[in-house]
Amino acid sequence: MAENKLDNYLHKFLRYLQVEKNASEWTLKAYVNDLKGYGEFLKSEGIESPTDADSGTARLFFSRLYDEKHQRATVARKISALRSFYSFLKREEDIEMNPFLLANMPKKEKKLPHFLYENELEQLFLSFDVKKPLDQRDLAIFELLYATGMRVSECCRIQLEDLDEDVGTVLVKGKGRKERYIPVGSFALEAISYYKNNARQSLAAKQKQGVSAALFLSNKGTALSERGVYYVVRKRVQNVSQMLHISPHDLRHTFATHLLNNGADLRSVQQLLGHENLSTTQIYTHVTKDRLKSVYENAHPRARKKGESS
Repeated sequence: MAENKLDNYLHKFLRYLQVEKNASEWTLKAYVNDLKGYGEFLKSEGIESPTDADSGTARLFFSRLYDEKHQRATVARKISALRSFYSFLKREEDIEMNPFLLANMPKKEKKLPHFLYENELEQLFLSFDVKKPLDQRDLAIFELLYATGMRVSECCRIQLEDLDEDVGTVLVKGKGRKERYIPVGSFALEAISYYKNNARQSLAAKQKQGVSAALFLSNKGTALSERGVYYVVRKRVQNVSQMLHISPHDLRHTFATHLLNNGADLRSVQQLLGHENLSTTQIYTHVTKDRLKSVYENAHPRARKKGESS
C-alpha cells in the first residue's frame, strides 16, 4: 500500500522536476532510486503513505542510513532528495509540514577536485588518430570539454547552430534552463571543424530518418548521450595509461584549475563554469598554491638561498 501511494506522489514529483526544473535524465534516475529506497523503509515501519511521515520518521530514517554504513555524501544526497520531495508535497498542499526540513545534513568530506597536468593532457591529445572518424569526434569532445569547462549534460545538448566558429563562442544551455556563452579556443575550434566536415557527415548518413541537429553523434548517427560521453572519456584514457583515472568532470576541474593557475580571476571562472554561487568555485583556489609559491619565490628578496637563480 505504501509503495502504491509513494508511486503516485513520485510520478507527480518527477513530472514537476522534468517540466519546471528541466532536470536531466540522470537526476531523475537518482531521485527515483533514493525515493524507492525510502519507500522500502516506510513499508518496513508500517507507514502506509509518505504523507504520514513526521520528524520522528525522518530521524529514524537518518539513523537507519548510518546503521547501514552509508557514506556521508550518500546520506546527504538522500536527505536532500527527500527535502525536495516533501517541499513539493507541501507546495501541492498534500502535507502541512516538511518532516525533513530540520534534519541535520552530515558535513561533506572536503575532497579536492582531481585535475590533469598539462603534460598529461598533451599525452591524451596526441593519442588520437585523426584519420579515423570516431577519433575525430572523440578528440573534438576532449578539446571542447577542456576548452570550455562545460558539464557533460551541457556538451550533449549542444546543437550545430549553438557554435559560432567565426566569433569563437558556444551557447551553453545549463542547469535550470540558464544559458551562457563561453569562448572556445583555437585548438578546440580546429578539432570541431575537422570533425564536422568529415566524421560527422558520415555518422549522420547512418540515420536515414530525421538527422539529429546535435553537434556530437553516436556511431549510429543519433545524438550522443551523457553515458556515451562518459564511455568515450574512460575508454580513451585507458588506451593511453592504466595509471590515469579521469571522468569528463575531471576535465571541467582541469579547465578551472589551469585558468586560475595562469592568472584568471575567480569571478570570471565562476561565470565560465556557470556556478550560481562564488563559494562553489572557491574549491579550486587550492590549486593556486603552486603558482603563489612560484610568485613568492621569484618576488621576495629573501625567499631563495644565496646563489640560487630565479
